[in-house]
Amino acid sequence: MNAKFHLSLDVNNLEQSIHFYSALLNAPATKLKPDYAKFDLESPPINLAMQPKTHCCLQGLSHMGLRVENAEEIQVIKKRLQDAGYSTRDENNTTCCYALQDKFWVSDPTGYRWEIYILKADSPVESDAVRQKCCA
Repeated sequence: MNAKFHLSLDVNNLEQSIHFYSALLNAPATKLKPDYAKFDLESPPINLAMQPKTHCCLQGLSHMGLRVENAEEIQVIKKRLQDAGYSTRDENNTTCCYALQDKFWVSDPTGYRWEIYILKADSPVESDAVRQKCCA
């Protein structure tokens, strides 16, 4: 079975979110409606849906992420997002979730945080001071 991760997001601005996710995923939306967009992709294997909603606050989601194979992929995605006008923040050689990682962080137009990272090695500790300061 080829499982595919499905994620449905409520977003503040559908057009801005489509722009962000097109840059992040390097692909256009596969379905567009006035009140809905979907990215149904094989690489990465994801079915990402979004619809505009207004909330008083976001609840229950810390962040989302893409684990890639190597540092070059991180740089390609980072450049694509920066070229599309999004700010990124690097974290290299950081310990997070019992793993040593190189990564960068970016937020979509609604404020959902994404980490794009490579797994360098397992770690006996959950986090380091960098993560505690910036990601808590």
